[in-house]
Amino acid sequence: MSGYLLFKSLHLIVVISWMAGLLYLPRIFVYHVENFEKNEATEIFEIMERKLYNYIMRPAMILSWLFGIILIWINGIESFAYLWLQLKILLVVFLTIYHEYLGKCIRLLK
Repeated sequence: MSGYLLFKSLHLIVVISWMAGLLYLPRIFVYHVENFEKNEATEIFEIMERKLYNYIMRPAMILSWLFGIILIWINGIESFAYLWLQLKILLVVFLTIYHEYLGKCIRLLK
């Protein structure tokens, strides 16, 4: 059971990191757009966006999926029968789509 608690703890940590990035990145977009005329500020915000997305959010998303799959595997594949798990996976798919949308926004702001 200790392996389960380890993976559950890791899953919780990376999900919180991913959520923080998903909530903070749009705020950086606002700062970026507000300072669009200032080249120096624009460069700083582009670096912030890129680093947040590539070094924090993307690994956190991948690890969230990985640890979540490991937890399902530990609990047994029959846990898919639970409606709450199906809904949770659906919501995580939507969050992943939103994550990719934010990546597209970064490319459009350049």
